[in-house]
Amino acid sequence: MKKYDYLIVGAGFFGTISAFELTKKGYKCLVIEKRNHIAGNCYTENVEGINVHKYGAHIFHTNDQEIWDYVNALVEFNRYTNSPVAMNNGKLYNLPFNMNTFYQIWGVKTPKEAADKIAEQTEKYKDITPKNLEEQALKLVGDDIYKLLIKEYTEKQWGVKVTELPAFIIKRLPVRFTFDNNYFNDRFQGIPMGGYTIIFEKLLDGIEVQLETDFFENRAYFENIAENIIYTGPIDKFFNYEAGKLNYRSLRFENETLDVENFQGNAVVNYTSHEEAFTRIIEHKHFEFGTQEKTIITREYPQDWNENLEPYYPVNDEVNNTIYNAYKKKAEALENVIFGGRLAEYKYYDMHQIVGSALAKMKKIPAKN
Repeated sequence: MKKYDYLIVGAGFFGTISAFELTKKGYKCLVIEKRNHIAGNCYTENVEGINVHKYGAHIFHTNDQEIWDYVNALVEFNRYTNSPVAMNNGKLYNLPFNMNTFYQIWGVKTPKEAADKIAEQTEKYKDITPKNLEEQALKLVGDDIYKLLIKEYTEKQWGVKVTELPAFIIKRLPVRFTFDNNYFNDRFQGIPMGGYTIIFEKLLDGIEVQLETDFFENRAYFENIAENIIYTGPIDKFFNYEAGKLNYRSLRFENETLDVENFQGNAVVNYTSHEEAFTRIIEHKHFEFGTQEKTIITREYPQDWNENLEPYYPVNDEVNNTIYNAYKKKAEALENVIFGGRLAEYKYYDMHQIVGSALAKMKKIPAKN
């Protein structure tokens, strides 16, 4: 008999919730994580009394009552509402596109004036069939919003010209004819009080965890000590890149501690022009309404991915999706391995979607006799 019922590869949301739910059902689990900490990309570290989001801003939001109740049973969430602003050549604009934005761009004061302005700017594009992201965006919102808030920001994000990006990346652009700066429409939204890492500590309490442990450095050993595997790493690596390598976008974070109480007055400010190489500045204390004497900011730089960098965003174009589908067929043929999460499913997930996915998959596994 093998030592563990389940080996969980990765201590992010999918792996951690899986370990917690399986342990409740009587299974013996081992969680291994190649980083030196749990919580995956949601990891928060307390610096100067501020919970720093080490891998970019994470705001929990969902319409699902069950998921909201699940995470709130672990830690209390605050009332943080995501209301980012955009900086373009020294001027600030509210996001998402709403009446505040339209007033800042055009000086319009009523929904009809704003709708008329957008209709005027999109009129010349109404009959085109968009062949790329630029044409799609112009057809949806017109020239001014596109040039100020979409074009260069998107080019920085993806590292290519917008005319080289497929139109399907922007299926729609949310336009609100109200003075509402809340980025998300979900019923529930907030940040865990005390940072995200607390959630993972509670989920993993009493479960065996090995940090700085790479599954692939001793794969045969790990496959032999457990009856089943829950795998959250890159799916192409699991299958030794047999169908080719998948591509990602990566990020670089530049952190700075400042001897000021308040640097930018908001948790997230996007920089939408090529004047700055970074796409946004995060001021972490504002996620939890901090009043510390110092502040910590992070500049976020998108960059091309290679195997020495963290993979953040799957590049779901036709070539990569074809490669992934080949791996998906291989994955479905394995009875004792469950693949879950962004990297294993080559899909962009928000946190609540990962939680929901993990809970759904774990519900299918019966309690241990």
